[in-house]
Amino acid sequence: MRTIRLTMAQALVRAMAAQKTVVDTAAGETRTLPFFGGVWGIFGHGNVAAMGEALYGARDQLPTFRAHNEQAMAHAAIAYTKALRRRRVMACTTSIGPGALNMVTAAAVAHVNRLPLLLLPGDVFASRRPDPVLQQIEVWADGTVSANDAFRPVSRYFDRITRPEQIIPAFARAMQVLTDPAECGPVTLGLCQDVQAEAYDFPMSFFEERIWQPRRPRPDAVELAAAVMLLREAKRPFILCGGGTLYAEAERELAAFAEAHGIPVGETQAGKSALPASHPMNMGAVGVTGTGAANEMASGADVILAVGTRLQDFTTGSWALFQGEGRRIIGLNTQGFDAAKHHAQPLLADARAGLMELGAALGGWTAPGSWTAKAAGVKAAWFNVARGYTDAPEPAGNALPSDAQVVGAVQRQSRVSDVVLCAAGGLPGELHKLWQAERPGGYHMEYGFSCMGYEIAGGLGVKMAEPAREVIVMVGDGSYLMLNSELATSVMLGLKLTLVILDNRGFGCINRLQHATGGAGFNNLLKDARHEVLPEVDFALHARSLGAVSEKVENLAGLMDALKRARASDRSYAIVIDTDPLPSTDAGGHWWDVAVPEVSERAEVRAAREEYVAALGRQFIGN
Repeated sequence: MRTIRLTMAQALVRAMAAQKTVVDTAAGETRTLPFFGGVWGIFGHGNVAAMGEALYGARDQLPTFRAHNEQAMAHAAIAYTKALRRRRVMACTTSIGPGALNMVTAAAVAHVNRLPLLLLPGDVFASRRPDPVLQQIEVWADGTVSANDAFRPVSRYFDRITRPEQIIPAFARAMQVLTDPAECGPVTLGLCQDVQAEAYDFPMSFFEERIWQPRRPRPDAVELAAAVMLLREAKRPFILCGGGTLYAEAERELAAFAEAHGIPVGETQAGKSALPASHPMNMGAVGVTGTGAANEMASGADVILAVGTRLQDFTTGSWALFQGEGRRIIGLNTQGFDAAKHHAQPLLADARAGLMELGAALGGWTAPGSWTAKAAGVKAAWFNVARGYTDAPEPAGNALPSDAQVVGAVQRQSRVSDVVLCAAGGLPGELHKLWQAERPGGYHMEYGFSCMGYEIAGGLGVKMAEPAREVIVMVGDGSYLMLNSELATSVMLGLKLTLVILDNRGFGCINRLQHATGGAGFNNLLKDARHEVLPEVDFALHARSLGAVSEKVENLAGLMDALKRARASDRSYAIVIDTDPLPSTDAGGHWWDVAVPEVSERAEVRAAREEYVAALGRQFIGN
């Protein structure tokens, strides 16, 4: 057996560089590319010597990128793989202790969203000779625990490498998880810092090139027959389009299926952009932040075909949206856990393969013409309603625009090839209802974990994945202040982003929720928080200090002019606009289960509790 003597870190990096994947091009061809698009790294004593040396040696085959924050670089890696439909992946390396733990939140983002991410945090000395090493967590009752054990609940696969040869089976398992359509998610390999530097005679077979093809499981014949029977008997069928549709690159198959069978489609946050907004069967967003059109069709449906969705509460209206008599769910999903939720008829399959075989088995069957005609009518009515929010006139006097008006202004200055990106606060709801995405990937929302701080780093990851597309990051002042460091990285790497920063001086979304549940304005808007002096943050100046071009605009007309300048810029461009924290798009939408206190001195809370209890009666629990 041919071998080569390498450190564990060198062997891991060489093995990573040997992994390849096949991707489809816009011209309909296929290309073989490196599976790992690169490694994000922030070095410390736990990874600079061995991993740093290994990555330096492979810098031409496996590029390393430097970030300013460990959580942010992991967000960038997550957005990169989301934009590329899980076909390519990035890795992140850190030191031990705080550097490693900074990535735990991002690992949860990847876990919830079923996105592959390779985390390589440094770990304690396997030999334990210098214990406790700098930044080591000591658990008196368990000497095997380190800070990296915090990754266990948010990793699809976790391992700690305590001998150099362990990396051979561990990396093989990591690759299986990173490429598996059902088990896909974050992998954490804790790399003991002394073991990183230890040498071993590795077999050359460990470094052989391997090309990973997407696995497309076909549906089981029995499950397929059951799904076909349910649809053939349906009078009011409805399709829920989830993120798995995009991950499976099944947007053409979804469009063909919906058209052939006359079934209206509602989009989850992750599934939005799989169908063009202008497609006649696309009713738009569904659920708590849904359009009036999609929710009307969903609430009356008797059979719901849930494609690639995990059916979270925002999609199902906390399981109170689907009110159709005798309604049944078909769970088309690669993951059995998701496919069988709420007593669904499971249809375990890749979304593309499943839709093709389901369509073929249905043959010429179509939904009743009256149902399809109703879908067209409610869609047209919703578009008229939505325009009243996005196209509302410029506020008079000193009044500030709403988030919806800002969304409308950005939409009017955008192109169909652009990507709009967001994650948390009130903007995801407004964008879900109102943004008109016409191309796959043109709407990038992290709403599985709804992680504040994802936005700017995520925008950087999308730009790395699709450099030819303009990336527009819409972010509130709260999220911007939480995590903005990778704006400087975007400038350093020459990867231009356009930021639209909406400053409502606080956490406007949660302030509205607080009032909706009967609470007093408290600790959300800055004016309602304990203070001696209200802060006047100059976001434009701050963005400029990070290297971006920036400006603050006074109104919507100024915003539209600034967006033109941003598009012409070759450097990241930040536009700040003040907004009103109180209004939101009250048309459409659906109830969301947010528990209201049973006992309160506030009459408003008691009234909200009565409404809450009444709404609970519409929930379907466990069925």
